[in-house]
Amino acid sequence: MSSLVNSIRPGPFRHLIIVVYDLLLLLSSWLLATLLIVALNGGEAIGQGNPFFFGYLFLVSFAFYGWFWTHGGQTLGMRSWRVFLLSYSNGPVTWQQAFLRFAVSIIACLPLGLGIWWQYLGKDKISWPDSLSGTYLHYSKDSKNKPVSRLS
Repeated sequence: MSSLVNSIRPGPFRHLIIVVYDLLLLLSSWLLATLLIVALNGGEAIGQGNPFFFGYLFLVSFAFYGWFWTHGGQTLGMRSWRVFLLSYSNGPVTWQQAFLRFAVSIIACLPLGLGIWWQYLGKDKISWPDSLSGTYLHYSKDSKNKPVSRLS
């Protein structure tokens, strides 16, 4: 947790813009995932309130965030705004940490985002997902973006 002391937290505006950017990308992932399920269902619509479909979209959402967080620590929104997800242990973010952060983030958003805003309002300056997953957000104004793939 010593690296957290030297960390620069993204400001509330930057954090909100990253959330909006990533939600737009997640929405497009949901549309593609839904297209796949509808195609596999013979072109028939999925029934309203289907709990399996809801669970499927939950898994798609976790795969979206989890993959980005465990492969470089940045979603595309975070990459655009030079914010990294780092582990307290200074190692890479693990899938277990990614799942804890994802699950706690959903819960933290329910009471008007109090669990997220806690990093700006609380005395310890740590959000609920940060403290329970062992990860934290770091803003680096001097970072250079690495290529997303070897082809870039």
